[in-house]
Amino acid sequence: MPTPTKGPRLGGGPAHERLLLNNLATSLFTHKRIVTTETKAKRLRPIAERLVTFAKRGDLHARRRVLQQITDKSVVHELFAVIAPQVAERAGGYTRITKLGFRKGDNAPMAVIELVLEPVNAKPSNNKAKLTNSVKATAAAAVEAPVEEAVEDVVAEAVVETAAEVEVAAEAPAAEAVEAEAVAEETVAAAEEAAADEAPATEA
Repeated sequence: MPTPTKGPRLGGGPAHERLLLNNLATSLFTHKRIVTTETKAKRLRPIAERLVTFAKRGDLHARRRVLQQITDKSVVHELFAVIAPQVAERAGGYTRITKLGFRKGDNAPMAVIELVLEPVNAKPSNNKAKLTNSVKATAAAAVEAPVEEAVEDVVAEAVVETAAEVEVAAEAPAAEAVEAEAVAEETVAAAEEAAADEAPATEA
């Protein structure tokens, strides 16, 4: 008989193993907790959690998929109608395995596997200050400080140059106005002199 790819062999063959695990899942969903050997509990856990995931989906295809493994319709109805809403807020981990010690007689390790139906408790907010690596922080600050100073110097120079350009642009119209006033004054003076020269000639 070929060795199974995952986990120990249960039962006489693969078909027997499937039936055994399906019956264990049926009992788990019926009674919410069962006592079995530790090996069977570990093999049952992924199967039971997958069936609960199907039940959380709740559509017809998921129900038919569960009915392929659990043939009892009353158990399937309880899984979809009762168990699935209770674990709707839980993201996973629908089963819990607790070790019970060794069985009297064959000394087999026993365990109880049960459904986790308690409401999900939100994690408390952690207000502790996060620890930082002071050496890395100091090195990063030492690298960033010259860069920031260089950037500030460049920005300051750009501001000074811009201010100088603005002053020059403001002084240019003022200089042009002064020159225009000087030209106007010269023109007026020349006109007055010409008028003064012509006045005696007309009187004579």
